[in-house]
Amino acid sequence: MKRYALVGAAGYVAPRHMKAIKETGGDLVAALDTSDSVGVIDSHFPDARFFTEFERFDRHIDKMYRAGNGVNYVSICSPNYLHDAHCRFALRSGADAICEKPLVLNPWNLDGLQEMEQHTGRKVYSILQLRLHPAIIALKEKIAQSPADHIFDVDLTYITSRGGWYHVSWKGDESRSGGIATNIGVHFYDMLSFVFGDLQSSVVHQRTSRHSAGYLEFKRARVRWFLSVDRTNLPAHTPEGQTTYRSITVDGDEVEFSGGFTDLHTLSYQDVLGGGGFGLEVVRPAIELVANIRTVDLKPQSGEQHPFAKSNG
Repeated sequence: MKRYALVGAAGYVAPRHMKAIKETGGDLVAALDTSDSVGVIDSHFPDARFFTEFERFDRHIDKMYRAGNGVNYVSICSPNYLHDAHCRFALRSGADAICEKPLVLNPWNLDGLQEMEQHTGRKVYSILQLRLHPAIIALKEKIAQSPADHIFDVDLTYITSRGGWYHVSWKGDESRSGGIATNIGVHFYDMLSFVFGDLQSSVVHQRTSRHSAGYLEFKRARVRWFLSVDRTNLPAHTPEGQTTYRSITVDGDEVEFSGGFTDLHTLSYQDVLGGGGFGLEVVRPAIELVANIRTVDLKPQSGEQHPFAKSNG
């Protein structure tokens, strides 16, 4: 049985990791969060040790490591800007890291983690769940079987409404979350390169604390994209009470991938345990892209604008 520690146990995504650990036959032996609102642990691993101070958590993990019964994996669900440090903690503790997206905020953070991997002999894995989604795998196969000279026209739209709390929390602080494109978009950009090949060019049309938009060219696709956490951007036809709108069209055809998200973390853990998993070099292109989106000069007249961007212009 594999032994796990978890960092960020009170976070939104942590229960998915606990469920994945449970469903893959693992045991969560220790968890950390500065918040003690972690009753969800009882639903999965009621005997797990819990800490609110990193120093005591670190000491506990180190004590087990030196006694020869350390953890095999550290699952990382902490705020984005801490992922890099917590991955290094995992490697130093003799464990592999399984980290939520985005793995890091900047490409040079990957360089440091690569050095740590080489020094410790341990590995860092990123959750890139869309690569395991059946609809995305089917789309990739469809693209691969199409004429090699055909370039697809893609519209990516993702609006996930967030209230005022979002902008007060670390998620609304670009220095800690990486901004909209990084926090809610990085796995979509990874999915696009997974399906359509290497990135050729990128321009950014809009970039605010609430939404961002731009145009990408991949080897096999031209992509207009729009991301937002502002509920006023929801389409007029959005059903009453629905707060999220997610759409990908390829040559005008909708890709239906809204379902099937429930078990993707379990699939991700199974992939890692089976000798697969997505390592540092797999993650690098998407991290480089979101870092560029965060810092590049806006070019509102360059490339095709997403229709939602035009309405926000």
